[in-house]
Amino acid sequence: MKDYKASIHTWLKENRESAIQFLQQLIQEQSTQGNEETVQSIVAEKLKQMGMEVEWWELNGEELKKSPYFYSSREEFQGSPNVVGVWRGSGGGRTIVLNGHVDIVPAGDLTQWNISPFKGEIMDGKMYGRGTTDMKGGNLSLYLAVEAIKASGIELKGDVILHSVVEEESGGAGTLAAVMKGFKADAAIIPEPTNMKIFPKQQGSKWFRIHVKGRSAHGGMRYLGVSAIEKSSVVVEHIKVLENLRNDRIDDPLYANIPIPVPINIGRIEGGDWPSSVADAVIMEGRIGISPEETMEDGQKELEDWLAKLADIDPWFKENPVTLEWYGARWLPGSIDNDHPLMDILSEKYKSVIGTQPVIEASPWGTDGGLLSQVGNTPSIIFGPGTSNMAHFPNEYIEIDKIFEVAEILALTVMEWCCIQESSY
Repeated sequence: MKDYKASIHTWLKENRESAIQFLQQLIQEQSTQGNEETVQSIVAEKLKQMGMEVEWWELNGEELKKSPYFYSSREEFQGSPNVVGVWRGSGGGRTIVLNGHVDIVPAGDLTQWNISPFKGEIMDGKMYGRGTTDMKGGNLSLYLAVEAIKASGIELKGDVILHSVVEEESGGAGTLAAVMKGFKADAAIIPEPTNMKIFPKQQGSKWFRIHVKGRSAHGGMRYLGVSAIEKSSVVVEHIKVLENLRNDRIDDPLYANIPIPVPINIGRIEGGDWPSSVADAVIMEGRIGISPEETMEDGQKELEDWLAKLADIDPWFKENPVTLEWYGARWLPGSIDNDHPLMDILSEKYKSVIGTQPVIEASPWGTDGGLLSQVGNTPSIIFGPGTSNMAHFPNEYIEIDKIFEVAEILALTVMEWCCIQESSY
């Protein structure tokens, strides 16, 4: 039997420089929301060169709105196409989705960057730039894995379906669109930045808005009014208690190293309209984490019921209850069984390439894996080369060696999962 592991390793080593240059090309494209078309054309051409069947389409907002899982800050998607490449197997093998998003968050305050965020500069074995770690470096691992398999003359029984999607940073409409078009499989791997850890579970989350009422009065006689700002502090403390209760229930060892597995974060507060008036209204906006063991609806109801208990703490809320509304972005939670065959294969290939056992944890943030798992019936694992704490940060970077290590692990995993055609031996 041909030593395919050696063949994959050699191919990756020989094609290292051209792959790095390709990643630089991807980083130089500022593919923020609404500006993904150019980078997707580069990806599409790459997949065609690899011999994959390529489908390219712009998302249909009217169709997506028919799904209860749709969210985006927009309904028109001109200039934001999805790209999917399919490598069809000979039949009889398990299928796999390899999913990655090309949309990036804005670079932010450029004075906080030591180098340009859109050049792909390399220093000390790291490539710097917006999107390197989240997640164009991980995407490169996918392309390299598939290309290395094909270049080694290997034929697979199962299909390999490569998603290059938009809108992940805005709620997952790109992956939802791919699922609705039927691009699903027996399992999936998403190379989001995990620091080379394997995440079989990922939390979901949902945005909420709370309206807190007060009573206006002249600031010189503020004792005649009721400050909504002061009452909002009661609400914040009340929510902190709920956060503790929800997290105390979680005893899964995969969360052992995560201080707050499912946080409730208040990210924005706005209130009052005049310095010399008592504030009569405050709006608080936040995000509640949803564990993989609960539904989105369960998490919502618990917060709703908890806020109703404010009346037991402060009489003001009996006649002036807060108003809760659910709005904006949401990410579904997702999980795959710890003993799922793909988990076993991925862990074994990790050890084969790296030489140590992988660290297996739960994800502290959401991904498109929830949509794949729950809507696409495609159980998903998150595993990638990026550095989690650099995602969305100034001076974002990725360690180049990790990209190639993940590519090798993924290539070997795909080969075993999809099953090598006997004629390849």
